[in-house]
Amino acid sequence: NPRDSPMPLFAMWDWAGFGMALLAAAVFGALGIVLLLAGFKLFERLTPKLDVEQKLQEGSVAVAIVVGALLIAIGMVVSAAIHG
Repeated sequence: NPRDSPMPLFAMWDWAGFGMALLAAAVFGALGIVLLLAGFKLFERLTPKLDVEQKLQEGSVAVAIVVGALLIAIGMVVSAAIHG
């Protein structure tokens, strides 16, 4: 019975699996960042009358909140899409 003999915590750990997991994390992390930037650029194209970067440099708190919420929302969608 497997419950009678507990397996050590790192019994199945190996360098090859760790390397593949590290590579997958880097690839999916980079993909997530690219998709996040693409979503932000799409937002800028959909709002041509609003110069987001200029408003942020001017210190507009309202625009900062909207952009922050947008990035969080896109990040959640990208995360769900990557995770499956």
